[in-house]
Amino acid sequence: MEVILKQDVQGLGYKNDIVKVRPGYGNNYLIPNGFALIANESNKRLVNENIRQAAHKAAKIKQDAEALAAKVGELTVEIKTKAGESGKIFGAVTAVQISDALKAKGFDIDRKKVVLKESPKQIGTYTATLDLHKEVKHEISVKVVAE
Repeated sequence: MEVILKQDVQGLGYKNDIVKVRPGYGNNYLIPNGFALIANESNKRLVNENIRQAAHKAAKIKQDAEALAAKVGELTVEIKTKAGESGKIFGAVTAVQISDALKAKGFDIDRKKVVLKESPKQIGTYTATLDLHKEVKHEISVKVVAE
């Protein structure tokens, strides 16, 4: 089943993308919750017209995302957490903590745009990806230190 996404769905696609999903997922979750439309010809034409009209706005949004990525640069975010003797931390560092640390440094980045490849469970340095735009992804270093 093909659907047109009405908003970004993590792990599936971005707004106005046409994606193939299983019928149960589309009919029981995406469409009733307002995340997607059925990809028939009239909806495809409607979305293409909306994309054409929003092209100028989309270019501005992408340019803003690139500017934010350049401003963030090679930033290293330091997260302080409680840890045991062996360096193992209690719990795990989450995207919320990274987002809060970025806000403290003056970058307003939503927690949903922070993607961790692996959940930090030891003291050390990790890499997080900021999903700023469909075409703009930026990596930052996350340094986990003991309190």
